[in-house]
Amino acid sequence: MKVSVHAVNFTVDKKLVDFVQERLDKLEKYYDKVVSADVFLKVEKTSDKENKIAEVKINVPGDDFLVKKQCKTFEEAVELSAESLQRMLVKRKEKISSHI
Repeated sequence: MKVSVHAVNFTVDKKLVDFVQERLDKLEKYYDKVVSADVFLKVEKTSDKENKIAEVKINVPGDDFLVKKQCKTFEEAVELSAESLQRMLVKRKEKISSHI
């Protein structure tokens, strides 16, 4: 799957990009028709400790899934987003297979 990582208001390091790629690649075992993913990593200027936002958009034929999570670290936000997407993809796969 093609994963595009976009960093907003900061520069992203290779380690974080690799983590995002590796974590989102795992989604393909739940639904193999995933075309691509766009990941937007943002830092909000707040006094709050949970100021890291990960917005993940997954493209599948006929649909797009968007998940937005805000956490203390980007890794945690990406992990939570991937778990949510995993549930969505499993639901979609079950829905499609029940129509066949």
